[in-house]
Amino acid sequence: MTLEEKAGLMLIDTLNAECDQATQTRGVPGASTADYLDNQYMHRFIFRNTVTGADKAVCGQPGSGFGATTSVTPSEAATYMNTIQELSEATRLGIPVLYKSNARNHIDPDARAGINESAGAMSAFPKEAGIAAAALGEQTRKTGKAPTTGDMSVVEDFAEVMGDEWSSIGLRGMYGYMADLSTEPRWYRTHETFTEDADLNANIMKTLVGTLQGPVDKNGVSLSPDSDVALTMKHFPGGGPQELGLDPHYSFGKTQVYPGGAFGEHLKPFEAAIDAGVSAIMPYYGAPIDLTYDGVTYDNTGMAFSNQIVNDLLRGKLGFQGYVNSDTGIITDRAWGLERNTVPERVAAAINGGTDTLSGFHDVQTIIDLVESGQVTEERVTLAATRLLTPMFQMGLFEDPYVDPAAADETVGSAQNRAVGLDVQRKSAVLLQNNTTEDGDKALPLKKGSTVYILGDFNEAAVAAEGFTVINGNTLVDGKRPSAADADYAIINVTAKNKNTATFDSRAAAADPSTPVNPIVMPGTAALDGQHPFGAEDVCVSYDTTAPCTDNGLRFGGSLPWESGILDFSGMAQAQSWQVVPALSDIQQVMNEVGAENTVLHVYFRQPFVLDEASHLRDAGAIVAGFGISDTALMDVLSGDFKPQGKMPFALAGTRAAIEQQYSDLPGYKETDDGELFPFGFGLTYEN
Repeated sequence: MTLEEKAGLMLIDTLNAECDQATQTRGVPGASTADYLDNQYMHRFIFRNTVTGADKAVCGQPGSGFGATTSVTPSEAATYMNTIQELSEATRLGIPVLYKSNARNHIDPDARAGINESAGAMSAFPKEAGIAAAALGEQTRKTGKAPTTGDMSVVEDFAEVMGDEWSSIGLRGMYGYMADLSTEPRWYRTHETFTEDADLNANIMKTLVGTLQGPVDKNGVSLSPDSDVALTMKHFPGGGPQELGLDPHYSFGKTQVYPGGAFGEHLKPFEAAIDAGVSAIMPYYGAPIDLTYDGVTYDNTGMAFSNQIVNDLLRGKLGFQGYVNSDTGIITDRAWGLERNTVPERVAAAINGGTDTLSGFHDVQTIIDLVESGQVTEERVTLAATRLLTPMFQMGLFEDPYVDPAAADETVGSAQNRAVGLDVQRKSAVLLQNNTTEDGDKALPLKKGSTVYILGDFNEAAVAAEGFTVINGNTLVDGKRPSAADADYAIINVTAKNKNTATFDSRAAAADPSTPVNPIVMPGTAALDGQHPFGAEDVCVSYDTTAPCTDNGLRFGGSLPWESGILDFSGMAQAQSWQVVPALSDIQQVMNEVGAENTVLHVYFRQPFVLDEASHLRDAGAIVAGFGISDTALMDVLSGDFKPQGKMPFALAGTRAAIEQQYSDLPGYKETDDGELFPFGFGLTYEN
């Protein structure tokens, strides 16, 4: 192999299917394809198109880049993958392509490019926390004991469906799953994590690798031609303990802290994945602050640039043998700790620090120049190329990377697969509260034949299908919401989401024109260079308007940074960047009309929100925690057709003060003044 060919393997970037505007043909290669394959020598790409049904597929604009505007059917996705494989096979060495994607098979009303993709036509399961809740509940159902590390049959069922559907379209790699622990409730990416518990998470990671890649052999290898998906576990060494819960996609969230001294707990899921033979691992953007572990004091440098984190800890101490895949944009947008370094200097730091492939980067000449100037050795490039080619050989991609488009249409979203997803959805529902009503019965299950008032995101037909008379509070009459007074029950779908963030500008002036609104210039907190107020050296808080800022628009999600700690419903109802849906005032009014004891709340816990006293949500007769569940599955639980069995995968606080006081690296809220409202593993049934 030439230096160019080896260096090209170290690049991975987005290459989506596009649409021929003239013929309206979806699933065709875009304009960047020839450059990436022929000039940049690339053979790894990220696939971000939504895979959906023919009735919903859209012909988007060309050159959409990071966020795909064209959606494709399963067969169109498979045909596209085959086309890219043909083009790649035609290059000098005939190296195949490995496509990767973020998570897809989950019910997520706010999927975002760069974070996850919509389920579309793929079989829908709960979000990751829901899968953990189902696994915990299944363990208790089978053993009659309090849950610990879960029943992994639930995870296996999920992974088998996901693997079949992904591999059917030629999608053989994944940026996932997230092995991070949800120990910091303010972190908006909690919705992609499974649990706060290290041992449960380790069990889940082991099972995911074993199911999607295959059983590990005596050499620590789990990939074979029978493997469905090669995983890239993220974000090493655990992205959960973000300072103030702020995410390192943004300049104001670049630090990870360990006030509880629990760094080692966050390593456990990665150790389990490594032992199971995981193919690749992705470090996070963040930089550790005040971290000493096993006698080593770690530099304040982004994880993917850190020789201590990647070479010494991941490879040396934990024995990882696969390849290290950076998170997307570490070179251009999120080089925390190296903000003042040039792009070539950042590339050299990442490669020499142990990173084998650079995500979101597609300039092979930079690596070539670094080798020719002596800043990176060709031996290091050869080592990376070897690591990157090995899984492609193990999976049999060199022999046959092609798939059958017709089979993709039959596999993705099949009735059998959807039934598995629906079953896990039912198992994921957690009954938090079920009070006794005036007639001596519990609020749940709902009495058959009752009149039910619905409010929030509900499918009226799914409720009526259970034999209930439905009053739809979402349908206005003469511009007004109908009263719930004549109903026997009110069922309210409650959630919270972010708003007013698209115009966020990190460099905008606050009330004091000399101060940027970015809140991370904090007194007493040193920058990564140890000299300046934290964040002051970042382009996102400077006034150099020609420099790009990754913060603007908060496109990866989350609240305005100064509102990350507002997770209580009464607080979110008043916040600038939070919205309670339905409005908290409407929820409270309906509870007054029908009677609080006759109100059933289904709360979608995208994050560990706080059911604070002031919100009066705790006054409801019953509260069900959901993590992504269809109306059909939810009504099966509420009607009693399926008895709730899920258990909480993370604790819930009862006050905002507990959110602010908790240690970012520790699970639960035991160290706070107010403690926990609902602990890890909590969940009622209709029998207790």
